[in-house]
Amino acid sequence: MSTTASSPDIVPTARERLLSSAYELFSQRGVRNVGIDEIVEHAGVARATLYRHFKSKDDLVLAFLEQREKLWTFGAIGAEARRRGGTAEEQLLAIFDVFDEWFQRDDFEACAFINVLVEMGPMHRLGQASIVYLRNIRTMVQELAIEAGIEDAETFAASWHILMKGSIVSATEGDRAAARRAQLMAQSLIATHREH
Repeated sequence: MSTTASSPDIVPTARERLLSSAYELFSQRGVRNVGIDEIVEHAGVARATLYRHFKSKDDLVLAFLEQREKLWTFGAIGAEARRRGGTAEEQLLAIFDVFDEWFQRDDFEACAFINVLVEMGPMHRLGQASIVYLRNIRTMVQELAIEAGIEDAETFAASWHILMKGSIVSATEGDRAAARRAQLMAQSLIATHREH
């Protein structure tokens, strides 16, 4: 996913080029495996330019995570699921249709929030930021569950999020059918919550 404007007439700023480069590199290879020198070279800027826009590498990672939420959580997943489903329940299930297409892509890069959390740990500021972004995903699911009239939407969203994260990890292991399997379990989860 590109983080810069799509119009060929708009020249991205140095900050936009840095963020776009960081987005691509961090998404593909993680945080620790990408150094500052590689980012500035990829962006075509000087090291001093990076530090003019971001105080540290961690600050650049935080900007990347924020961008990831905008593009991935709310753009690719939230908006696309809402577009595909006519009802809130259909929109919940459509999350796994979106995942299925994502898992089939050659550039599938897993979930940046999970990756950074595991890589940095829950006590690191980047891990803590990732926990917040993961919580925001649960909140998005909870809001859809409330719209769908599902009882105990908070517990439902926590369980649903386990299915989402589990399918991503399974796809990372190579299970390209993980989203379809998760969707079947998700249907059972909805039915279980409807019975209460």
